[in-house]
Amino acid sequence: MITKSIIIRVLLDRIKLRMKDKKVLILYGPRQTGKTTILHILSEALDTKIKWWNGDEPDHRIQLQNATSTELRSMIGDSKLVFIDEAQRIENIGLSIKLIVDNVKDVKVIATGSSAFELANKISEPLTGRKWEFSLYPFSHKELAEHSSSEDERRLLKRRMIYGYYPDVVNNPGDESNLLRELADSYLYKDVLTWERIQKPEKLERLLQALALQLGSEVSYNELAQICGIDNETVEKYISLLEKAFIVFRLNSFSRNLRNELKKSRKIYFYDNGIRNAVISQFNPLELRLDAGQLWENFLISGRLKMLSNTGVHMKRFFWRTSAQQEIDLIEETSGMISAYEFKWNIQKKALISKAFTNAYPDAKILVVTPGNYEQFLSKP
Repeated sequence: MITKSIIIRVLLDRIKLRMKDKKVLILYGPRQTGKTTILHILSEALDTKIKWWNGDEPDHRIQLQNATSTELRSMIGDSKLVFIDEAQRIENIGLSIKLIVDNVKDVKVIATGSSAFELANKISEPLTGRKWEFSLYPFSHKELAEHSSSEDERRLLKRRMIYGYYPDVVNNPGDESNLLRELADSYLYKDVLTWERIQKPEKLERLLQALALQLGSEVSYNELAQICGIDNETVEKYISLLEKAFIVFRLNSFSRNLRNELKKSRKIYFYDNGIRNAVISQFNPLELRLDAGQLWENFLISGRLKMLSNTGVHMKRFFWRTSAQQEIDLIEETSGMISAYEFKWNIQKKALISKAFTNAYPDAKILVVTPGNYEQFLSKP
């Protein structure tokens, strides 16, 4: 079974490979996914003096927000590593890091941030060409299977589909629903509401609930606007913010050959099943639910995204559908090669692959993913 010992993150090896050069390391990710833990692991593995700053500390924010290169050099002293946790909370942090890189010799900077949109806005332009970027998500299937065993993870599959993979949730079996509610209430909207100064947070919450209830379906911004009592432009803005806060992500439609392929549709998924279920306060067992198929689809698509991101494999992702309702759940495209995946939670039901798709894309690799073969799909590109 999973214990509270440290679960090794796949991303850690890739980060270590980038420790040898001068470029800044930027680690994005949702709150409570273990970014600070990675900093501690790195600090224990490296026998060198480290300067720590934390953007949640008011005095650290004051020290860094308008510091000159001379002041920064003095504060860093003889440290060879600079860790800046929750960097998105520090005004002008990109310029401060740039001053360190350009004026303080032989110092490596690693910054973490829980909201990609805020940290990217402050860092991207000042550090163009001077940074490596990584994203840390909740645990992946591969990480937990390697920590305990594949057999344990197979036994826990239904719980993972309901409660997801946030570290606190995984490490505290029996208290998952309370932890997820706390996580959703305390952290889910914090960055979006704080920095975007959203005047009506209840509209954002209603939108997120609507997205949760439409999981796995094509979404209409016009329909969402009517449900939430806001206009289409605000819907699009809010969804973009929710993406950049690592809550949801979009999957656009794939179109190449057929006239009746849907060309401008999109689906929206959650990075974590547990957060999705917390949004609608629904933690019933799968046997008592009507959305098991949707949860399976979200579990696989988000799990595949995490695995590919962790291993540094870049693929374009889509879904495929025609106006005649023929559909493929996931399309991956890389270097001109197409892979198509259909997801079936109920292995008793035979998966029917659209002939329109196979005729239009005869060279596509096709796989039906079920509870009997999902492990490889979530473990290998």
